[in-house]
Amino acid sequence: MDPAVRFRDPASALDLAELESEATYLRSYESLFLPGLFQVEGYTRAIFEASDAVSTGDEIDAAVRFRGRRQHVLFADRPPRVHAVIHEAALHMLFGGTDVMREQLQRLVELAELPHVTIQVMPFTAVAVSALTTPFCHITSHGDGLATVLVEHPARSAYLHSDGDVAKYRTQFVRLGEAALPAIDTTAVAVKHATRDSLGLVQHLLYTLQGVSK
Repeated sequence: MDPAVRFRDPASALDLAELESEATYLRSYESLFLPGLFQVEGYTRAIFEASDAVSTGDEIDAAVRFRGRRQHVLFADRPPRVHAVIHEAALHMLFGGTDVMREQLQRLVELAELPHVTIQVMPFTAVAVSALTTPFCHITSHGDGLATVLVEHPARSAYLHSDGDVAKYRTQFVRLGEAALPAIDTTAVAVKHATRDSLGLVQHLLYTLQGVSK
């Protein structure tokens, strides 16, 4: 899901921000980009600079600020529960260069320490279930009484509300979570180095980036 696509339609971007502010649970699957709520400023800026969603420097600055304001929901008095499944491919995309990606990967680990945030990585070696799935965000609010699914397409975002669509994507997210590595957990003691989990993969990529030039 190209997070810059949403900004082509200001109304859509505002709709998303409103849904996030009222949400009780956000379930997000991303394949090539990290979720907007998790992005550091340099990563967000690099995405907008590389896209055609905005063109001028002022528009890029405004888009970056808007995304930063959206992230405040993670630190609200009553934040939503956030569960993200991120394909490993997104962790290899060098938006902003190696320094920015190191900062971005470290941010993932820091956010995973929040009690209401769960982050899993879908490895390249996982079953092909993720290859059949378009990036999406399943948003529930009002005590899970209301639900919306945002599906991103190159031309336009689609908001799905029917019971059938919502149920389909909820089931798909469960399947993605089952296929992904165990969630990032900074409190776990790594006694079995052969055990693969999301934190181990992120740490490996951070170590790899130490030896990569800018």
